[in-house]
Amino acid sequence: MADKRQDVPEKLSLGIHPRVFEALGSDLVTNDVVAIIELVKNSYDAFASNVYVRFKNDSEKGDYIEIEDDGLGMTKEIIQEAWCVVATPFRENNPFSKVGKKQRRVVGEKGLGRLSMARIGNQLQMLTQYENNPCWEIRLNWEELSQNKTISSSTIDCLKYKNESPFKKSGTILRIYDLNEKWDDSKVDDLKDNMSRLVSPFSKTSDFHVYFGSQNDKNPQPVEILAPEFIRQPKYSIAGKVDNKGRIKALYKYFPVRDGKPRSTTLEHSWEQTFGAINDKTRYPFSPKEFHCGEFQFEIRAWDIGSDDTQEITDKYGIKKAKIRQAIRVHKGISVYRDEILVLPKSETARDWLGLDLRRISLLGRRLSTSQIVGYVDLSADNNPDIKDTSDRERLVSNLAVGEFEETLMEIVRLLETEREIDKDKREKIEPFKNLFDEISADKLVAEVSALEKEGANISEVLPAVESHNAQLEKTKIAIQERFVYYSRLATVGTIAQMLVHEIRNRTTALGALLAHVKEIASLAKDALFMQKYTLADDSVNSLERLADTFAPLASRGFRRRMRHSILEERILACIDLQKGELESKEIDFELPKTGQTKVAVDPGELDAILLNLIANSIYWLGQIKDRKRRIRVVWKHLSSSNQRMLISVEDNGPGIPEEDREFVFLPGHTKKPGGIGMGLTVASEIVAEYGGKMYNESNSSKMGIAFSFDVPLTT
Repeated sequence: MADKRQDVPEKLSLGIHPRVFEALGSDLVTNDVVAIIELVKNSYDAFASNVYVRFKNDSEKGDYIEIEDDGLGMTKEIIQEAWCVVATPFRENNPFSKVGKKQRRVVGEKGLGRLSMARIGNQLQMLTQYENNPCWEIRLNWEELSQNKTISSSTIDCLKYKNESPFKKSGTILRIYDLNEKWDDSKVDDLKDNMSRLVSPFSKTSDFHVYFGSQNDKNPQPVEILAPEFIRQPKYSIAGKVDNKGRIKALYKYFPVRDGKPRSTTLEHSWEQTFGAINDKTRYPFSPKEFHCGEFQFEIRAWDIGSDDTQEITDKYGIKKAKIRQAIRVHKGISVYRDEILVLPKSETARDWLGLDLRRISLLGRRLSTSQIVGYVDLSADNNPDIKDTSDRERLVSNLAVGEFEETLMEIVRLLETEREIDKDKREKIEPFKNLFDEISADKLVAEVSALEKEGANISEVLPAVESHNAQLEKTKIAIQERFVYYSRLATVGTIAQMLVHEIRNRTTALGALLAHVKEIASLAKDALFMQKYTLADDSVNSLERLADTFAPLASRGFRRRMRHSILEERILACIDLQKGELESKEIDFELPKTGQTKVAVDPGELDAILLNLIANSIYWLGQIKDRKRRIRVVWKHLSSSNQRMLISVEDNGPGIPEEDREFVFLPGHTKKPGGIGMGLTVASEIVAEYGGKMYNESNSSKMGIAFSFDVPLTT
């Protein structure tokens, strides 16, 4: 007879081999510098006010590392129930450390920080004392522990410390012996530099201090780790807050080190505008209407780091150029702090975790490199529960909230770059035509690279000098082009128009044929939904055909201005149609023009270029406002009693333009749009000028927003 019990599953126990401690210590902590920073963070979580990191030597045990703090320390019960349990939820269940009425949000929650000790060395001695409790000594050999066969047979030595307690009240001392790697001067300097980043250099926290000391130093007394003074006095900065709706509210400051007038301006930017600037909207399910990331604060500081720029800092602060570069190199990039303690980046390889250097390639000179900025972002675990670092402490866990967080930071950097470019442009004088050709030379670049080399600059610091030279060449090229713009405009417009017409018609011909074939095949189905979608697709193709018809005369070599006229009302409706998607997504009301047949002596292609630029600008800036219904309208009237010219105005009720910026908006390269090139209004105003008119801006009739007005001739 068969045994009925053979269908009953046997219960097998899970086990963990003791070598997991050694393996996890090596794999989850990327290097020794990160490991010590993690241990210092444990001191922060223990509510320490002072932490001392010392490199010492014992005549018997050799070199060792000592980390001492005056934190809460541990009782024997905490040692047994929390410290001895890997991945313990102790910190997760106790997210705050408390001393009296004060409390501190802990930054370690995974219960893996102690594995950093296994990464650094094989032997550990720990002394720890909780207030009004005995001092306990822990002894542990990670290598011996990993050789045990089972986790149940793995133990540590715990005993009351037989000597006098080293603590006045409470605290912990870690001594790590039998170091796995040699700590040379370069590695020690790297540790000191990174410890200076542990607490945000811009933080108001004053109750946590980190000190460093070494027996090899001439002065073995511990020295507090602090950021240099000039880091607190940047040339360019942007600081502010992002709320839980994704709205950026910031203050930009320009503070010249030597010459120039300081400037500051307030900036507001909506999540809709940030969403519009996202290059890859498929990376996460982004939506312009929803923001899942919580609020956070930020401050990003930037410098020009050419040889002349570092000389300014040297003159003001009495710091050697090499030290300036080293300080910026230490703090460079954007660091994320959770409850004011560093989350990332922990190591040099992860400094550009946001990808700033890669995006800089597409617009050299104007974009900031990681080597030029020192920034921090301060968020809280309560407001941003989804923003977490990975177990190796080098990245953020991938999710929608993190994606929005990263894109918002990129937009803040773009805002900083835009304002910085304005201040750089104001410092540069307009050169006479003759002197422009003097800029087409590599002499200055060679001299500057040579100076940088003598200062000990590395390749990442030399690169901005090359980019600056390239940017200057680009500006010289643009300046020369502007001198000849009136000679070349027709050829340029014609070439662009030919390309547009060719590309559009090639595609609409194929699409039109496909749609006709699909309609023929499906005609018997009589599907209402299909016909609705077919009509939309057919309308889109026809819209593209109309756009090609608009540019077709410009593509002709025989094109001459004023050979065709435009019906103003028709052109406005056509431009509205082209911007229909943007108007709907941003919920903008566009007051439709009154019916009529107003004939103006402007080619439709050029009139569209003017109107589309002004309407697109209004749409973009209306994305900033939330406190009123968004609106755009186009109005027009006769300019004089002679009825020879028509004044056309495009008005919106957006944020408007600051008075001090209005005179600059028509200049080439001037833009407030992050990532913009600043040529749209320049081209539009030049087209108006070629028809004998002028474009200007003023507060619109409601005193809220802006109105751009221009005049064009009527047909005779």
